[in-house]
Amino acid sequence: MSITEPTRRTRGDLCPGVLRPWPAADGALVRLRVPGGRVSPAALAALHGVAARFGDDDNVHVTTRANLQLRALPIGTRGQLPPEIVAAITATGLLPEPGHELVRNVLVSPLTGLAGGRADLRPVTDALDAGLLADPALGGLPGRFLFVLDDGRGDLLERACDLGLVALDADTAQLRVGEQWSDVVPLAYAADRLVGLAREFVRARGTGPDAPWHVRELPAPLVAARTADGRLPSPAPALPYGPVAGSAEPIEHVEAPDGILDRDLIARLTGGDVAELIVTPWRGVLAVRE
Repeated sequence: MSITEPTRRTRGDLCPGVLRPWPAADGALVRLRVPGGRVSPAALAALHGVAARFGDDDNVHVTTRANLQLRALPIGTRGQLPPEIVAAITATGLLPEPGHELVRNVLVSPLTGLAGGRADLRPVTDALDAGLLADPALGGLPGRFLFVLDDGRGDLLERACDLGLVALDADTAQLRVGEQWSDVVPLAYAADRLVGLAREFVRARGTGPDAPWHVRELPAPLVAARTADGRLPSPAPALPYGPVAGSAEPIEHVEAPDGILDRDLIARLTGGDVAELIVTPWRGVLAVRE
């Protein structure tokens, strides 16, 4: 991994959220962060209900960070969503901690624990999200700060990140810190290490409009660089659309054309025997059937 010159910021990031919508030309844009891309069919259906009831755009959008967006919502004179829309989004369960809604960008190998990969990163993802939500100081992470967790299949190996890891086997991983490799750690402690590094970043970045958004922008390295472990995988291509081989349950990678989940596609994803959904960073959704 290479090291680039730090970027000089002149303002805070403007990454949108429910409580900080972006005033786009067609109305308010809000982003909901779903760590690991995991969302229940009921929550997705409820979120679509918000779009259908309040917005001019009867769709839910997916992002390349495996998050969800709503567009074309009403926006008040003070730049905020009306309280009834905030309440409706909160009722979906996708806004668990308002003070941390902007800091939960956690991109994870979508098939982890379901098919392939060296380790099941779902427990690590849950522990990382819980650690972020539990620390008030981490509400100060920039909205563009990104965690990337690769379960050893290499599908996210080439994704730039602020903090992350790559599984080396079922029990160990090598940490990523900005553009550097860091320590090899037991997976059981990986979430705590990432939360600790996030705290160090918050302290190191300082405050004010010129505070860095990313680890690579710090004037000094956050930690000492380590040599890349020889067990690291090679980069893997994006997951193709269609049925997924090698899983215990039937799984299909469903394409969201142009990142859009329309009414018909949402009905397909939330009906029948679909038990779980995972938004992927390739403008798609994994539908896991019972």
